[in-house]
Amino acid sequence: MNRASRIAIAIALSALSVTSRAAETTSPKRPSVEQLQKLIVSTSPQTRVDAADKERITARRIDIVDENGVIRMTLSGQTPPPIIDGIQYKRAFNVAGMVLYDHKGSERGGFGTADVQGGMAVLALDHPAMDAIGWRVSPDGNVRFSINQAPPLIREPRLDNRLIPGVQTPTRIEMAVAADGTPAIALNDQQDRARLRLTVTPEGYGAIEFLDAQGSVIHTLAPEAHRE
Repeated sequence: MNRASRIAIAIALSALSVTSRAAETTSPKRPSVEQLQKLIVSTSPQTRVDAADKERITARRIDIVDENGVIRMTLSGQTPPPIIDGIQYKRAFNVAGMVLYDHKGSERGGFGTADVQGGMAVLALDHPAMDAIGWRVSPDGNVRFSINQAPPLIREPRLDNRLIPGVQTPTRIEMAVAADGTPAIALNDQQDRARLRLTVTPEGYGAIEFLDAQGSVIHTLAPEAHRE
């Protein structure tokens, strides 16, 4: 092997070593195979059945329970009234669909259709005592997604020290497409008032609107509008 060949091989090996070290430093951290093996329940879990037991099941309500007998999910044409910390309260209107419960039996979310005038599709995931996030498709075509601030967890001695539902808390982020197609993303203050809104104007310009405490727009940034 001549000297030039030996130099070329040395350079190639050096480059390979650098690449290998770079890959080691840039690779994301991951669990080891040994750690994963401790977590494996089965390497061949059941993912299908040979045949359905029945082609159709008709029922007013189906409850799914855990190993302790706690109802963790309910499918119903008339979902049961909400349970908060062991107490069941009246629901504002009937919802047909699915309700999810935590390990203590408290409602923590669900989705379905609400029996209001015209019908409404709804989905919610809950804080321990109120909605955390919610989707709503109204009969007039308005579509809305809200994120609510977590309320303080207040317990009432006269209710056996149970959590109080419905504690007032602001909606902090709200995304909506109005019935007329106008999109908007609003950031709200602690008093549930929109103070910053991202939208598209009727002329088609992207805009950022700043609002005062009364809900009036006091300043608008729409750079494209000033180009014409």
